[in-house]
Amino acid sequence: MNDIKHDIKKRHKNLTEFRYIAVGFFLTILSGAIMLSLPFSSRDGQWTNFLDSLFTATSATCVTGLVVFDTFRHWSIIGQLVILVLIQIGGMGFISIGVAFSMLLHKKIGLRQRDLMQESVNALEIGGIVRLFSMIIRGTFLIEGIGAVLLAIRFIPDFGILRGIYFSVFHSISAFCNAGFDLMGVKAPFSSLTDYAGNPVISIVIALLIAIGGIGFLTWEDIRTNGLHFQKYRMQSKVILTVTGALILIPTIYFFLFEFTQAPMGERVLLSFFQAVTPRTAGFNTADLTALSETGQFVIIILMLIGGSPGSTAGGMKTTTFAVLLANTLAVFRRREHPSFFNRRLSNEVVSQASTILIMYLVLFLTAGLVISRVENLPVLTCLFETASAIGTVGLSLGITPQLSSISHLLLIALMFFGRVGGLTLIFAALSHVQGNSARLPQERITVG
Repeated sequence: MNDIKHDIKKRHKNLTEFRYIAVGFFLTILSGAIMLSLPFSSRDGQWTNFLDSLFTATSATCVTGLVVFDTFRHWSIIGQLVILVLIQIGGMGFISIGVAFSMLLHKKIGLRQRDLMQESVNALEIGGIVRLFSMIIRGTFLIEGIGAVLLAIRFIPDFGILRGIYFSVFHSISAFCNAGFDLMGVKAPFSSLTDYAGNPVISIVIALLIAIGGIGFLTWEDIRTNGLHFQKYRMQSKVILTVTGALILIPTIYFFLFEFTQAPMGERVLLSFFQAVTPRTAGFNTADLTALSETGQFVIIILMLIGGSPGSTAGGMKTTTFAVLLANTLAVFRRREHPSFFNRRLSNEVVSQASTILIMYLVLFLTAGLVISRVENLPVLTCLFETASAIGTVGLSLGITPQLSSISHLLLIALMFFGRVGGLTLIFAALSHVQGNSARLPQERITVG
């Protein structure tokens, strides 16, 4: 008996930080799926199919927003609250939630916990990690609270005081965590925020919550510490803010010029801005995405794959991955040995990791899209839109999710989990004990391009 206990303790001790994160997300999803399948979670008081519950729990925990049921019409208040809790855990990270409880109970945070905290937010160093998490926790609830107050300006007149407050809190958390779940089924099923396309309060507040949640907690710290002194920011924060700005501005111009030309000027601006922000990676929409041109839909696919920034509530390949690949391309064109940002050189390891992430995302996104297209007999672009939304943890859809078969739903579940936990995290978790070949092999050139 003692030997068994010793073996269990040894295995537990040998789990890497990556495995803790992967297993933690999995257990959170499983717990949520069980809760959602129970009768009290549905409006009609009936059991919900476990696969559908698993899909919803995965979508909520992985802050995706893809749904098989309209959130308002199918789920009871309890079910909606379960979804909201999963969104909060998934957005902040279950490590952050655990740290928050430890702080409330005044428990000492050990070195093991600090390692997990560092990995969960992609912090560059362990020093000051507890202070960073304290800022993250306080900042999250403050921003969500401000967002809820601003949304209430519109929702209370529309839905009454109690429902208006509830809707404001729900949508503020969902937007900040980049989840994309909504309760607008009270007006029409699967309508998202289309009724508020021309409303500046809803469009701007939701878009700002998405953007703030998606820039990353380390960038928050830079902004809090250095204010408007951009030159004092970390290189990573400079890259994130620059790329984020470009990925909002350029698509906004495209949508304004080519997609929403029939809308009144004010609404046209809001529609263009919102559709540029939400693919990275929130899942709300104020326009009928099926009415967009194929070019517009493909632009959204690209934005969904890029996603938000490291250490944020968003998913996707991340803005920094995109920036590193772009910088490396420019370095090759200029015949420079190393890519650089803001007079800082990037290591070969970072470039290699970025290339690996790109290949993984493209292979999974394309393969899953082609499989779903074949199984469901649907257009390839429509299916690629769905798989990009899943692996980018976005939640935008062209309306095919509820009608897909179990095989397709399982594929999307796998993509959502992969997209939220992270490809490298999953690989390192699975291969943490694999020993590399330390021998230096002979080098030989190969022609590419």
